[in-house]
Order: sequence, then C-alpha cells, then structure tokens
Amino acid sequence: MRHSGARRAGDPGAIARASAPAEETLTIPAIADDGSLFPIGKLEAHRRGQRHLAVSVFVFAGGKLLIQKRAAGKYHCGGLWANTCCTHPHWSESPNDCAHRRLFEEVGMTLALEPRAVVDYKADVGNGLIENERVHVFRGDVAEPFVVSGFNRDEVEEVAWVGQDALRRQVLDQPHRFTPWLKIYLDRWAEMTLDPAG
Repeated sequence: MRHSGARRAGDPGAIARASAPAEETLTIPAIADDGSLFPIGKLEAHRRGQRHLAVSVFVFAGGKLLIQKRAAGKYHCGGLWANTCCTHPHWSESPNDCAHRRLFEEVGMTLALEPRAVVDYKADVGNGLIENERVHVFRGDVAEPFVVSGFNRDEVEEVAWVGQDALRRQVLDQPHRFTPWLKIYLDRWAEMTLDPAG
C-alpha cells in the first residue's frame, strides 16, 4: 500500500545509515549558563549531565502514535519503548535538519515535520548517564497506520502504532518497559502542543 506524504525505505541493509559516526566521536551542541552554544562530545555531555540540544519526533496516523523499541545495543535505555524518534543535532546542524535526517536514519521515513514546542527535562537514564536536554519537538502526520518495515535494526528493534489512551495504560501498568523521557512527555503532554490544531 502506497502512502501519500511519507516515503518509506525498503531493505534497511541496503541503505547507508549504519555508517553514522560512533557515539564516542559525535559532537553535539551544549548550552552554557549564558545560553550560548558550545561543542561537546555526546557521551561527555551525558556523563557530566551538561545541558544540550535534542530533538524528538512524533509521527501520527490519526489518533495513533508511532513508537519504537530501542535496539538492545543502544548506549542507554536499550530495549525500552520511546516516541517515534529522539536524537541530538550534530554540531552546526539545525534541529529541523536533524529531525528529518534522524527520522530517516532510524525509521526509514521521509515526510513533512512541523515544529511544535521546545521543552527542557532532566532524567537519569542509567549507566552513569544523565539526559539534561532542551528538546525541539516535531510532529509529522500520515493518513493511516501502515507496516513500517524499513527501520534500521541497528537502532530500532520494533515499532508499533498505539493510541494515546492505550499507551498511557501500558506506561502505568508496566513503566519499566518505557524510556524516562517518554513518561515525562506523557506527563507534560499539554506543553508539547502535539494535539492537532483546532
């Protein structure tokens, strides 16, 4: 079934996504006390709990949200469920460019994304790492749920479409299956301004 507004990858092994820089070598924008940005290693930022820029993407099909189960080998929160895509801009990369790039690299999707909010949060994500993030939130929409088969299995173990009420019940019943930031986002949903306009 073809789907207008979204281009989906086929065999993820055929796509040059696995060549992304290793976590140890990535440089991301950190936020100084005066609000200016400076470059910092991605892992260093998380070890120090340094505030930094981040991006979160939420793709909806009507009332259902596409969520992903992070690959077990991720540097933190492996095997836990999160929103469609969450990541960090490279140094000198805009949040908008980052959101589109990483949505394709992780989930194999290309579609229009709308900036919705900027929110701050801080959370312990295990392994001595702290997420201290200023998150640029983006929303994307497709007409209806479809089988997402082109996700990058180095990044994503599984994907699912789920309604918000069902997701909230699952998080309440089995919180250990979900990332800290997804639980924070659900608690602060109104701030995310993710509901459709009107």
